[in-house]
Amino acid sequence: MPLSESSQMSAARLATLRDAMREQGIDAWWLPSSDPHSSEYLPHHWQGRAWLSGFDGSVGTLVITQQAAGLWVDSRYWVQAEQQLAGSGIELMKLQPGQAQRPMQWLAEQLPAGATVGFDGAVVSAANVRQMEAHLAPKGIRWEGHRDLLDAIWPDRPALPEAPVRAHPSDYVDTARREKLATLREEMEAQGADTHLVSTLDDIAWLTNLRGSDVDFNPVFLSHLLVEVTRATLFVAPGKLDDALVGKLADDGIDVADYAWVAERLAGLSADARLLIDPARVSLALTEAVPEGVTVVEAFQPSTLAKSRKSDRDIEHVRHAMEEDGAALCAFFAWLEDALASDETVTELNVDERITAARAERDGFVSRSFATIAAFNANGALPHYHATPAAHSVIEGDGLLLIDSGAQYLGGTTDITRVVPVGEIDAAHRRDFTQVLKGTIALSRAQFPRGIPSPQLDAIARAPLWAAGIDYGHGTGHGVGYFLNVHEGPQVIAWYASPTPQSAMQPGMITSIEPGVYRPGQWGVRIENLVFNRSAQPSDFGEFLHFETLTLCPIDTRAIDIALLDDAEIAWLNAYHDEVRQRLMPKVEGPARDWLERRTTPIAR
Repeated sequence: MPLSESSQMSAARLATLRDAMREQGIDAWWLPSSDPHSSEYLPHHWQGRAWLSGFDGSVGTLVITQQAAGLWVDSRYWVQAEQQLAGSGIELMKLQPGQAQRPMQWLAEQLPAGATVGFDGAVVSAANVRQMEAHLAPKGIRWEGHRDLLDAIWPDRPALPEAPVRAHPSDYVDTARREKLATLREEMEAQGADTHLVSTLDDIAWLTNLRGSDVDFNPVFLSHLLVEVTRATLFVAPGKLDDALVGKLADDGIDVADYAWVAERLAGLSADARLLIDPARVSLALTEAVPEGVTVVEAFQPSTLAKSRKSDRDIEHVRHAMEEDGAALCAFFAWLEDALASDETVTELNVDERITAARAERDGFVSRSFATIAAFNANGALPHYHATPAAHSVIEGDGLLLIDSGAQYLGGTTDITRVVPVGEIDAAHRRDFTQVLKGTIALSRAQFPRGIPSPQLDAIARAPLWAAGIDYGHGTGHGVGYFLNVHEGPQVIAWYASPTPQSAMQPGMITSIEPGVYRPGQWGVRIENLVFNRSAQPSDFGEFLHFETLTLCPIDTRAIDIALLDDAEIAWLNAYHDEVRQRLMPKVEGPARDWLERRTTPIAR
């Protein structure tokens, strides 16, 4: 769609929303990227921010008053948002690290005393509302969260998804749902609770050993789970589970009820109930449904930490998935190099098509785990760039091609970024590539005390880049699920993240390591592997952990400035490539095997 038409559409929708605001006595409307489940990737029904603004990045907060409108996004989306918002009447607001509450501060500055901020309480967490109230109440501004204005102005709003729910095959499940619920109940009892509401979809999928496809890229399904002392209730739309699965759930102590009934069920809790909720992961609307007499226990959701700690058997399945993924990548990169060498026309869109097709041929493949980023030269400087049929680059000439991609397999979730040289590259390309590689190696080799707050590890990856006067605006690492969300908590490797007891590094956690450098208008470099926490050798100073690298794919040595690597770094890279070659050789043949052999040749000074 031409930019002018898109901008006109956004402007018209804003005008319609403002009319609805005036009718309801609302002075500002708050529209986050969220749904009733605190999801990162949203079903189309809740993608109102994208529909209203035209900005389709995965994260952003839109705030509209009668006089102004702003969209707050972090540095990953500044260029994209500037382009997509042009002419819409919405101002790009650039968020810096640690400024998550800046939109609330802006509202407090813009609105007069007595004004009302409105939002849909079904998609805003109770914790988020409290933060908002802390900023607004001192200014005499109140909030109202009991209606969704989008329903009145979005005539063709998508319906809720209806995809079926299936069991995660037992061959890939280490712990039965009955055992997971028993462990959860022990945590509930320790918190003084006898009832617990879970709304986050990946936690529900993990606890019940079920998977779905209601959300792009994440094998989850729309649901809530209410866990009580002897039974649990799974709230899911009728028809999504077949009778046999409903029966198996009942045998394991899980009853099935309509997705729409969860608020009514909460409202019916007995006065002596003690309900555990995580206010950051439960919507305001559901917390308000709880009767006043019920004792509400607020604590971090126990299943989120439990889910992050993969079992030894889970890790074995992940290793197999990484081998399948690595074999697919060998086939893809062999094709890519041959296509470029033979002057075949290759576009960023072709990259996504080919890499997905290669994965689809591998054992256990289900889907992509996020939208592939294939970014050539200047596009690579946009960390979350996405090629579209209307705007993409042909891969020709000289430069760097960044490819960030991943897949869902029955036995694990993958996420990998590699950068390959195209044509001739110069010393500046090699210098940036090598500094990023040094950061990846530095953190990959780290040993650290068990229980260290994960954000504190960030500086290890950044140190080699800082020494060269380089930095990047995103975090260094995120948790990764087990055939679940590609981004999961509680651990996160980012200096600006607030440490919590739950974000401490524990054995079995899978995390990405992905430092980068981005030069606007020129190129971007990011090298990403997934690692998991293993126990190190015993120490007199307590228990230590180190990383095992899970991702299996060569790092392109053609882009390295070997003079910038020390002997230990060269040894690490050669050892990594040796393992990649040994584990992938039995799974590849023909051009893919030849490519793997070439790209894992040891390097030396």
